[in-house]
Amino acid sequence: MKAHPFPRGASVLVPAVAAALLLATTAACDSDTTSEGTSSSVRTLTPDHSEHEESPSQEQSPGTQQSPDAQQSPRTQQSFAASVSAETERLRQEAAKRLEGVEGRGDAVADVSVSGLPVAASEEVRSARVRVTNPTDEPAFYAVKVEFVDAEDKVLDTVAVGVEDAPPGRTVDAQANSRKAAGVKTFPRVAQAERG
Repeated sequence: MKAHPFPRGASVLVPAVAAALLLATTAACDSDTTSEGTSSSVRTLTPDHSEHEESPSQEQSPGTQQSPDAQQSPRTQQSFAASVSAETERLRQEAAKRLEGVEGRGDAVADVSVSGLPVAASEEVRSARVRVTNPTDEPAFYAVKVEFVDAEDKVLDTVAVGVEDAPPGRTVDAQANSRKAAGVKTFPRVAQAERG
């Protein structure tokens, strides 16, 4: 009978040690990733995120951690909202710049329509939905100037809206918001629209 190179019981110990090393390596990799932080721009937000989060009161077994998404969810949502706001402002500025040299109503008034959105009396903005239909064969930037006028046709506010890469043959929506027209019954209308 041949002698085994390992003492009896070692065959069970080897897989257990390998599993422990694998777990430690994975935990070390995870902690390196989360200590540096993950760029918020690459996170995916899901509407049902809260269903998957563990509440702080729940007991966790040793060695388990909450995911970085669960720990940083509020910051991620704030970052996402800030990036959307920054993008909207960038498009607004681009649209205002493109409309500066436009004479008359522009070359794309027929491509654009606006309609007022219902608001509560307590809201601080008056909003309009801007619909852009691109009749050309390629994506285009649309610069639109929306006027908010009252019942006497007095212009209360003018807002620029930019729609980037409006797809050919499709209709896309944007929103124009006015703080100056808040609290007043207003009617939005297209003052200028330029396709470029």
